[in-house]
Amino acid sequence: MAKAIDSPVAYTSKILQQLSRNNIINSEKGPTGGYFIDKRKLEEIKLGTIVSAIDGDTVYKGCGLGLRNCDERKPCSIHNQFKIIRGDLKKMLETTTLLTLSKENNNGITFLKR
Repeated sequence: MAKAIDSPVAYTSKILQQLSRNNIINSEKGPTGGYFIDKRKLEEIKLGTIVSAIDGDTVYKGCGLGLRNCDERKPCSIHNQFKIIRGDLKKMLETTTLLTLSKENNNGITFLKR
């Protein structure tokens, strides 16, 4: 899988382990084992679930400039604009399913190799 998407093996392995621990994908040990996902779950799993499993909720809370003390009471210079972007990102992640991504990839509309 790592080779197919041109990703470092160690990094890909850690991501797959996290997804497995969070019951997003399944893993099977042994010589014929590996990682897999039940096709029926493709409709249910949203990108937000995956992002949360890997990065937590920091993508929804972080400052656009990376400042630690930026918040509603003491906003940075781009706080209000970035709040809108974070909201749009959250909406996209919470509404996009793996099935949608899979179909687009299989139809050649999108790709996964960098």
